[in-house]
Amino acid sequence: MQDDTSSSELELLGALVGTWTTEGSHPLLPDAIHGRATFAWLEGRRFLVCRSHYDHPDVPDALTVTGVFDDRLAMHYFDSRGVFRVYSVEMSPGTWRFWRDDADFSQRFTGTFSDDGDTINGRGQLSRDGTTWDDDLALTYRRSSGVD
Repeated sequence: MQDDTSSSELELLGALVGTWTTEGSHPLLPDAIHGRATFAWLEGRRFLVCRSHYDHPDVPDALTVTGVFDDRLAMHYFDSRGVFRVYSVEMSPGTWRFWRDDADFSQRFTGTFSDDGDTINGRGQLSRDGTTWDDDLALTYRRSSGVD
């Protein structure tokens, strides 16, 4: 059973539903990163599925499933390299956050929605020691098709 907080955050995930073009940068890559992401509810609206593709050969395509797992909002991430990770997720009006705390490789991402909800400016960071954080992938999402 979902508690009220998880249920409320699950409802807020609806702000991500739709198709987005993405443009970003990574500190280790000289070229801009272009791609697209599509967020859609799995039937029953308990899980939000995202498929992302990037035109840059060094950025993997990915699939995520976000929903309430073990009484908390979490995202299961899978990518074309065979990488699998689990992130904690927090949604609030205007903000989308996900993170994972690992002694050797922690990550965090914060996306901020524009007032009209059609742009998300996001910044990722990583830490290899749990203390020092470095910039990671930065992405801007622009909605290209509406909410389903």
